Amino acid sequence: MKFDRFMKAALLGLTMAVTAPVATELRAETLRVMRNGTEQVLKVAMNRAVVVESDQPFGELSVVNPEIADIASLSDRTIYVLGKSPGATTLTILDGQGRLITNVDVRVTADITEFKERLRQILPDEKIEVRTANDGIVLSGTASSTARMQRALDLAERYAPERVSNLMTVGGIQQVMLKVRFAEMQRTVGKQLRASLATGGSVLGGDLGLELGTGNAAPLAHVDAVSNKLFPEGIDTEGSALLGFNMGGLEVGILLEALESKGVVRTLAEPNLTALSGQEAKFLAGGEYPVPVSQQNNTITIEFKPFGVELNFIPRVIDGDLINLEMEAAVSSIDNTNGISLSDITVAAFKRRETQTTVELRDGESFAIAGLLMDDFTDLNGQVPWLGDVPVLGALFRSAEYQREQSELVIIVTPHLVTPTRGEALALPTDRVIPPTEKDLFLRGRVAGTPKTGAAGEVAKQDFTGSYGYVMD
Repeated sequence: MKFDRFMKAALLGLTMAVTAPVATELRAETLRVMRNGTEQVLKVAMNRAVVVESDQPFGELSVVNPEIADIASLSDRTIYVLGKSPGATTLTILDGQGRLITNVDVRVTADITEFKERLRQILPDEKIEVRTANDGIVLSGTASSTARMQRALDLAERYAPERVSNLMTVGGIQQVMLKVRFAEMQRTVGKQLRASLATGGSVLGGDLGLELGTGNAAPLAHVDAVSNKLFPEGIDTEGSALLGFNMGGLEVGILLEALESKGVVRTLAEPNLTALSGQEAKFLAGGEYPVPVSQQNNTITIEFKPFGVELNFIPRVIDGDLINLEMEAAVSSIDNTNGISLSDITVAAFKRRETQTTVELRDGESFAIAGLLMDDFTDLNGQVPWLGDVPVLGALFRSAEYQREQSELVIIVTPHLVTPTRGEALALPTDRVIPPTEKDLFLRGRVAGTPKTGAAGEVAKQDFTGSYGYVMD
């Protein structure tokens, strides 16, 4: 027995000498066994050691599973227990006569001491609790964001690969309201200058006459053959002037057309939509247009195409108020000028402005995610061959047209982290206008009744300029 203890002590000393470079990482704790026959619980971290001291000399030691824990006797009262792999085993201590001194329940767990230190260094402000379970690591508590929770999980995987249990919850604000602004300006400028010459008949019923036409007046009087030639039925006479004169048997009529048109179109849409972090939200304010679709069996089915203001997005709160935004936005309208006709069916076209992108920005920041500037220019000059080149009089045989269209579009997105508010603090657009009573309508001439009283009525009287339904941080 003495020789056996001597050999074990020598082997233990040799092992400690070979592993000297990592000796600073191993810390030995002490468990004292005070009573005969009692069971003790000994927790040992993997690759760490614990010293067990007995209050009386022992003669024999045994461990059920040496693959989990290894033992060596340092003296007749001291035992060195080394954790090798996660698990549980039993250390039995007998005296010199073979009587039981005690059983020690040895539980070897993953070493989380270093992991806890690294976790505090990397995420110092996070309230994350670390525990061991069998041969794995259990993380619980609250992380301030999804990104920081993922960092803790990635770090735990380095110490217990594929044995990490996530019981953490994500705190902070996880709801995002997206405000999108579509702004478009369209400008159109057109100019036309034409001249026509005709002879014959009795012009304007006299020797010399002048007649002007505008788009607001009735069509010019068709009093003779010349005017009928210059103003055929169905021709718009806006910006036209008819000049005629008689010279004996010769009647001459001159038609001058000069037209200038300008137009501006302003389009503005501001959809707002709220979604939970990581969840998709959809918004459509408009309608659906029926489109006939031909099938292989020569039948026609109806497919509905949406139009209006469309918004689809998936927000992800990354860290604090940093938001990753994956979105699709579009504004469309029916365009009857570019439709097609098939047999007895007429299908209108669509004007559509859309964008699809992924951006990253903080709460309250704005991003111009799309912009478009178009400038279309068209001009046309026509004339009668040779006659249009005659000086001065050649202007009567020429016509010129000028058309310019400009369009400017910008799409701006602004995300906000929001929290719900109490229902009585919300106001609807219908709260400000209520149906009138018969007394208000017939006797007082009011087309709307008196707003409701109470908290909702006071809120309804306010002039809201911000977003409805949420509290912005």
